[in-house]
Amino acid sequence: MAIHEFIGVYHADGGLRGEVRYVVGHLLGRTECALCDITHSPIRRKKQWDGFVADLGVPFRLLHLNEMPPDVASAVSRVGSPLVLARTESGLQVLLSPRELARLDGSVDAFAAALATASAAITL
Repeated sequence: MAIHEFIGVYHADGGLRGEVRYVVGHLLGRTECALCDITHSPIRRKKQWDGFVADLGVPFRLLHLNEMPPDVASAVSRVGSPLVLARTESGLQVLLSPRELARLDGSVDAFAAALATASAAITL
């Protein structure tokens, strides 16, 4: 089964208000987003993340909770956020759950390895 697109969903809303709410919540220890920690440093997106995505060979779309199309929102309602999905000819497949992303400790390298393993399992 071919993967046409990866979709990552942050555990945060987009836009200025959503970004500020997340940053304040994160600083106060009330909000966590493992995918945010993987893709961003405290100040901006990680260069290592950008390089990983550029070399991936499959589009990787990142969405906030208030930006999701209905099929992605349905997956998030079942599994939670953050998460990573694969769009295949048979629909969306969950690749990395919130718990799995949390175990990666903000590491782009660990994320790349986990994504490769999860992707291989559905493309056999």
